[in-house]
Amino acid sequence: MRVLITGGAGFIGSHLCERFLNDGHDVICMDNLLTGKMENIAHLFGKDGFVFVKQDVTNFIHVPGPVDAVRHFASPASPVDYMRYPIQTLKVGSLGTHKALGLAKEKGATFLLASTSEVYGDPLVHPQPESYWGNVNPIGPRGVYDEAKRFGEAITMAYHRYHGLDTRIVRIFNTFGPRMRIGDGRVVPAFLSQILRNEPLSLYGDGSQTRSFCYVSDLVEGIVRLLGSTCSDPVNIGNPEEHTILEFAEIVLRIFDSKAGMTFLPLPQDDPKVRRPDITQAKELLGWSPAVSLEDGLMATCDYFRAEINR
Repeated sequence: MRVLITGGAGFIGSHLCERFLNDGHDVICMDNLLTGKMENIAHLFGKDGFVFVKQDVTNFIHVPGPVDAVRHFASPASPVDYMRYPIQTLKVGSLGTHKALGLAKEKGATFLLASTSEVYGDPLVHPQPESYWGNVNPIGPRGVYDEAKRFGEAITMAYHRYHGLDTRIVRIFNTFGPRMRIGDGRVVPAFLSQILRNEPLSLYGDGSQTRSFCYVSDLVEGIVRLLGSTCSDPVNIGNPEEHTILEFAEIVLRIFDSKAGMTFLPLPQDDPKVRRPDITQAKELLGWSPAVSLEDGLMATCDYFRAEINR
């Protein structure tokens, strides 16, 4: 296949570029580098079938020649980023998704939308199944990301129903691994960079909020399996193993034998109190469940951050 991956220089997008190339496909990586990095894809340059295009996908997307698949991963994805770039986040979730869908329709390509567990907001149902509609504050500071992704899902389903476009929607839960940015504000890079600098781990609130952590190779495998299915409805991909942030901090301190301790900061507005995927559909429809342990994933990610800090 000839595959277009928007946001391909980002954390998850770069791993997808690598996977599709390794599977024998041609890959067009498109990114405006607002939050993506050329370093994430530098090792792919010179490989047969890989092309990089610097472009903002909220503008008209033109790709000469055939395109068999469009994978739309362009978007700021961490609170630090989407609060720094609120308008750009809303535009890429709306205009960017519209442009990517239009290209898929023009080329007769399959389309996959990278959605997020944030569509569930601060959930009142736990764990979160795909049937749950969410509890989102549309005018809060996180609303620019949450509502952009909810709109993205709505327009994707509209193209599927009205134009008959072959679409997939993956709802991505907390994912971590190499190529995350150290300063992107999410808990794994924050904790690991603090471990490496022998600084106390920063916890928000009392640390009782919960998260689940999926290693990036598991996520990519789930996405590939979703693409091989015929499921047009959203599917959760994430690790159902749930930890409070306090428990997670204790795990990190233990794994890396650190005595740095913890410090507690005010809880951000609308920070979800719980987050855990119900992956029943992924298991039944895709035969997928995560395989990489939290400890193995953290060790591999820390090796990456160590190299970044020492660069």
